[in-house]
Amino acid sequence: MPPKKAKKKTEGGGSNVFSMFDQTQIQEFKEAFTIMDQNRDGFIDKADLRDTFAALGRLNVKNEELEAMVQEAPGAINFTIFLTMFGEKLKGTDPEETILNAFKIFDPEGKGHIKADYIKEMLMTQADRFSQEEVSQMFAAFPPDVSGNLDYKNLCYVITHGEEKD
Repeated sequence: MPPKKAKKKTEGGGSNVFSMFDQTQIQEFKEAFTIMDQNRDGFIDKADLRDTFAALGRLNVKNEELEAMVQEAPGAINFTIFLTMFGEKLKGTDPEETILNAFKIFDPEGKGHIKADYIKEMLMTQADRFSQEEVSQMFAAFPPDVSGNLDYKNLCYVITHGEEKD
């Protein structure tokens, strides 16, 4: 009888989170994890999150906010848990085409952009209404051009791919 081979243990109990992403994506997540793991102990905790926010220019983050972030994880946040959490967040993201089609409703001429004032009004008055803060956050991340237009094609690309087209 041949010797028994050791079974590979998959981290995260069952499905292998590493199969959800390609090597490039895993490397990018690893770089992000390393940046956030400010004290280099292999785990992201509240202190690491506070330091990361400070490095991004956001000071005075409430302890409750940091606690809520850490509580989203099933345990201590090592790289595997970090990757699993991103996988779960990204799994619910609509395909790029679906998001584009939603924006195209507001762009009947197919220009690829929408007047920022118009999309702001629609977001704040229709369906799941955005607050002023949510609209401000969107425009901070995706500012309208000098003509006041929002490039929704680029916005959709970033939402689904996580980075801007070159």
